[in-house]
Amino acid sequence: MTEITESTDASAPMPEWEQRFRAPRVSLPDWAEDAPDRALFVSNETGKYELYAWDRSTGGQRQVTDRPSGTTDGVLTPDGEWIWWFCDGHGASSGPGPDSDSAAEGDEFGIWLRQPFAGGADVPAAPGLDPAYSAGLAIGRHGASVIGRSTDEEGTTIHVVREGAGPVEIYRHRESAGVGDLSHDGTLIAVEHTEHGDAMHAALRVVRLDGTPVAELDDTKGGSVELGLEVLGFAPVDGDTRLLVGHQRRGRWEPMIWDVVSGEETDLAVELPGDVNAEWYPDGSGLLIAHSFEARGELWRYDLATRELVRIETPAGSVSGATARPSGDVEYLWSSAALPPQVRSTAGGTVLDPPGARAPESVPVEDVWVDGPGGRVHALVQRPAGAEGPLPAIFDIHGGPTWHDSDAFAAGPAAWVDHGYAVIRVNYRGSTGYGRAWTDALKHRVGLIELEDIAAVRDWAVGSGLADPERLILAGGSWGGYLTLLGLGTQPGAWSLGLAAVPVADYVTAYHDEMEALKAMDRTLLGGTPEEVPERFAISSPLTYVDAVRAPVYISAGVNDPRCPIRQVENYVDRLAARGAVHEVYRYDAGHGSLVVEERIKQLAMEIAFAAAHLGGAPAAAGRTSGEGGGPE
Repeated sequence: MTEITESTDASAPMPEWEQRFRAPRVSLPDWAEDAPDRALFVSNETGKYELYAWDRSTGGQRQVTDRPSGTTDGVLTPDGEWIWWFCDGHGASSGPGPDSDSAAEGDEFGIWLRQPFAGGADVPAAPGLDPAYSAGLAIGRHGASVIGRSTDEEGTTIHVVREGAGPVEIYRHRESAGVGDLSHDGTLIAVEHTEHGDAMHAALRVVRLDGTPVAELDDTKGGSVELGLEVLGFAPVDGDTRLLVGHQRRGRWEPMIWDVVSGEETDLAVELPGDVNAEWYPDGSGLLIAHSFEARGELWRYDLATRELVRIETPAGSVSGATARPSGDVEYLWSSAALPPQVRSTAGGTVLDPPGARAPESVPVEDVWVDGPGGRVHALVQRPAGAEGPLPAIFDIHGGPTWHDSDAFAAGPAAWVDHGYAVIRVNYRGSTGYGRAWTDALKHRVGLIELEDIAAVRDWAVGSGLADPERLILAGGSWGGYLTLLGLGTQPGAWSLGLAAVPVADYVTAYHDEMEALKAMDRTLLGGTPEEVPERFAISSPLTYVDAVRAPVYISAGVNDPRCPIRQVENYVDRLAARGAVHEVYRYDAGHGSLVVEERIKQLAMEIAFAAAHLGGAPAAAGRTSGEGGGPE
């Protein structure tokens, strides 16, 4: 494996690409519904991503969690008195208690713990519930909370928990499901379920705390196309039985209001292109609309009395999270490809500034539209400032697959730009933000469809003179890592090198080893299990084509990964090694990626060094440097 040698000269300037990773960052703060001055956010200030409590009335902050592999999943109770956080690493190698010496952090299998907002010991939030994968959480203000769990043995179960009493199971099914929300008065539970067997399109059920059904909404039946629903939240008023719901009835995600008692449905008819999400304003008078279209994001306010839609001014770029405060002001997390993220407010200014130096800026993104076999494909391109082609180019493929790349700040692509590469990101069929038909196009020819779109953009990049055809890298993580390995095998003459992080490599073994919710998704995408549709798993598995791989390939994998488990990666690597194919493998002690900043830097440095070693004439791995520091010491 290519060695990465770190400088021992403390006075040496830190490369800007490393500064972007080390610069402290914060998430959009979540606030307690009945105590809005109490907030919870995620930050990498200590060098790994952990939860932090913030008393906005005093300005005081404290670190809530401190684990070797980091922590990001946390929720405030409505009264702000407690912080619930998900403690994984409780698989077969460890016990269920908060003091377990786990060697499997990152495996996403665990329990909910809680800690006083002001600080104190962690205790189990739901004594009596064994470890599981999380399937949603809703914390009530009247003594009852709802926990969703998933295991390979039980499928999905949902439990009501109360202080001083044992958990009560109110739902169980083999197919995937999850807790959507708990009504403001704590009497109704909204559940998303896929009992019909299509994990991409959920139906909704509302039940009482004892599990008694109240209402059902199912758009998967009665039409030629199955449509999905999602829970966006109950109205923020006691006794109000209106539920905000996301639906796909007009070919995209958009909101409507469903009164779960009367059955009345109110179509909001938000006439915006692309996908539309929403949440309630705290007083219930309106909705905060988050609009995603063609890799950009923006915000609107929808007045429920007048049905008026008013734009909330935000800079051009991406809004990756937003919340309406009791004052009516909106706080949002914004960035662009060129400018690092900031938590801003419509009242003006920055809401929460992380300590330390700000991340160096990068270059703006360019939009490219290419005609593909399934329609116009949108790609985002970054290139070094002033550079002319043909350039070495990396196709950085997003995961998901139901996700999309946007005009947002990302340290990884910016690092490749610093090293002289053009970075091309493709929102292939399967990506969100371009309508339901685009997202749902993957079934049965999984992987091959996405690669057709990527190939169309590759042809454009070479034909336009942007990309050097002799120095083309296919790269990605998770689903992007899967597409990388599949592309290296099915398009061996198209790519010069591959970089696959936490990939699906052997689809059949991955199916048998992965978490139950992903099994359900794979059955939906491929039309059954490996035993039921073996030919579909075969044509979509990178292992089928491993002997055709000619380009050098670098693979990184977390040994505790429940999504793309390590055994199926080893099967693929063994096949590469058996025929002497050029490859390197890096295994690390975490799950589906790392929350540790230095680990992320190490992995990217190894990828850049691997590319430099195997692409003749590729830029050296030094990068631009700056004399300023880049984050906490």
